[in-house]
Amino acid sequence: MAAPKKGRSASAQSKPGRSLALILIAIVGLTGGMFVSGHTTPRLGIDLAGGTSITLEAKADQGSAINKANMDTAVDIMNRRVNGLGVSEAEVQTQGDRNIIVNIPKGTNSAEARKQVGTTAKLYFRPVLAQEATGSAAPSPSASPSGSSSASPNPSASASAKGEKATSSSSPSASATSQGRAVTDALKADSTPSASASTKAKTSPSPSASASGGAASAGAAALQAKYAALDCTDPEVRRKVAEGVKPEDTTVACGEIDKVWYKYLLGPAAVDGTDVKKAAAVFDTQGAAGWQVNMTFTKSGGKKFADITGKLAQNQQPQNEFGIVLDGDVVSSPFVQGAITGGQAQISGSFKQEEAQGLANMLSYGALPLTFKEQSTTTVTAALGGDQLRAGLLAGAIGLALVVIYLVAYYRGLALVALASLLVSAALTYVLMALLGPAIGFALNLPAVCGAIVAIGITADSFIVYFERVRDEIREGRTLRPAVERAWPRARRTILVSDFVSFLAAAVLFVVTVGKVQGFAFTLGLTTVLDVVVVFFFTKPLMTLIARRKFFANGHKWSGLDPKSLGAQPPLRRTRRPGGPVAGPVETKEA
Repeated sequence: MAAPKKGRSASAQSKPGRSLALILIAIVGLTGGMFVSGHTTPRLGIDLAGGTSITLEAKADQGSAINKANMDTAVDIMNRRVNGLGVSEAEVQTQGDRNIIVNIPKGTNSAEARKQVGTTAKLYFRPVLAQEATGSAAPSPSASPSGSSSASPNPSASASAKGEKATSSSSPSASATSQGRAVTDALKADSTPSASASTKAKTSPSPSASASGGAASAGAAALQAKYAALDCTDPEVRRKVAEGVKPEDTTVACGEIDKVWYKYLLGPAAVDGTDVKKAAAVFDTQGAAGWQVNMTFTKSGGKKFADITGKLAQNQQPQNEFGIVLDGDVVSSPFVQGAITGGQAQISGSFKQEEAQGLANMLSYGALPLTFKEQSTTTVTAALGGDQLRAGLLAGAIGLALVVIYLVAYYRGLALVALASLLVSAALTYVLMALLGPAIGFALNLPAVCGAIVAIGITADSFIVYFERVRDEIREGRTLRPAVERAWPRARRTILVSDFVSFLAAAVLFVVTVGKVQGFAFTLGLTTVLDVVVVFFFTKPLMTLIARRKFFANGHKWSGLDPKSLGAQPPLRRTRRPGGPVAGPVETKEA
C-alpha cells in the first residue's frame, strides 16, 4: 500500500520546473506587453505627480434632491468637461453623500479647471447644415428606419444616414468640390427652403439663415475652410473647436457615433437645453421601437421645437437633422420627418438601454442637476510630490533592508529563496501597476505606495510560515526532501487563511472608502493575490529543487537547515534479526 504513495510523491516532486517556467513566461509576457504599450512606468497620482484637487459641495437647486442619481449625473457631466480640457488622467468621483472631488494632474491650468468644473453645462439643439465622417471610413449605407412623424433614429441610425452621404462621392476631388459648394450654399441659403435645391445644397431653414444672411462672404469662406480642415480624430482639435462659440453663431462641431468620429457644420441654436422640461428612457412594449428617449418641452420650448422641426422636415438628409450639442460635442443627431407639435417628442431607433439612459440624462440635465459650491482647491506641486515619493520609497527600502537582514541572520542560505521570491513579487507588482494605469486608470499615489510597503511584510510572512514548517519536520528527524513535501500542506493552509483575511480587509476598505484610501486598499489587495501566486508557483517549486542540492540536503551549517543547530531528534532506526521479522530497538538488562 505504501508504494503507490511514494510513486505519486516522487512524481509530484519531479516537475517543479514546470511551475517555475510558467511564472517566468508570465513575467516575460507581461514585461513585453508593458514595453509594447509604451507605458513603462506606473501612472502617478496627483499627490506624487502634482496637480490640482478641487472639492465641491452639492446644494439643492430648484427642488432637485441630493441623491445618488443626481450626483452620478453631475459626475458624468463634470468628467466630460474636465476631459474636454485635454486631460486624459483627470479623476472625478463622489466623496460621501454630497461632495465631488476633481483631481487634475499637472499640465493643466488650474484657473481654467476651476472655471470648467461646477459650472452649468451648455446644451443646445442646432440644425445640421453638413456632416461627414473623419479619420476613417464611414459606415456602410443602410436604410434608415421608419418611424412616426415624431420618431427619429438613435445614433446608430444616424450613422447609417451618414454612411450614405459619405459614400455618395466617387472621387476625392469631386467630393471636396461638392462639399465646398454644399457648405457655401448652406451658409448663404435663404430662410425659406427651396424645393428645387439639391440635397447637398439644402440648408435647414433655421435662424442660421437669417443670422448669416448679411454676413460677409469672407466669413462664410473662413467657416467653410475651418469645416474642411476639421479633423475630429485629434483630441486637441476637439478641445478647441467650440472655444468662444456663442449660441447665435454658425459653427462646427464633432461627435462620435459607433466609434467613428463625424464633423458637423451646425446652424445657430434653435432650442436651448433649458427648454427641455424632462427626458426619460423607456422601453416600447407595444411597438418595435425598443428603447427610446421621450422628451417633454416647456411651453415656449415646445413652440420653438415645433417650428424648427417643421422647417427641417422639408429638407433631405443630413439637413433634416438637428444636432444635440452638449458642451460643444454632438451627442446625437436625429432626423425628423414632420413637424413635432404638442411639446413632446421621441428619439427612437436601435438604442441599448445604457445608451438611451445616457442620452436621457444629458437631455434632462444639460445643466448640472445640482448647484455646487467650491469648498477647497489644493495645488500640489511636482516638487512636493517628488519629495513624498522619495520619502515613501526610502521608507520601503529601509523596511526591505531590515527584512533582508533578518532573513539572512536567521535563515542563512535559505534566505536566498525568500529574496528570490521577493524579487519575483516586486517584478510582477511593478509590471501590473504600469499596465493597470492605462487599462483601468490606476494611479500610484502615496497611500498606494504605503500599501506596497505593507505588502513586503505580508509576503515575507508567507515565506517564514513555510520555512518554519520545514524546519519543524527536520526537528522531528526527517531529511530535507520529505520534510519539504510534508510541510507544504500545513503551511499552505496557513498561508491561504492569512492572505484571505488580508484580501478581505483590503476589499472592504476599497468598497467603503473613496479617494486616495482606495489606492492603499487596491495595492494591498493586488499584492496579496500576487503573494499567493508567488508562493505556489515559485517559492514551493524552488524549495523542491534546492532540497536536491547537497548543500541544503546534507544540512550544511550555513544552509539554515542544519539538523544539529535546529535540535533535531535522532531518527528511529530499525534492526533486522537474522532470518526474522523487523524488530524495534532491543533493550538489554545487566545481570
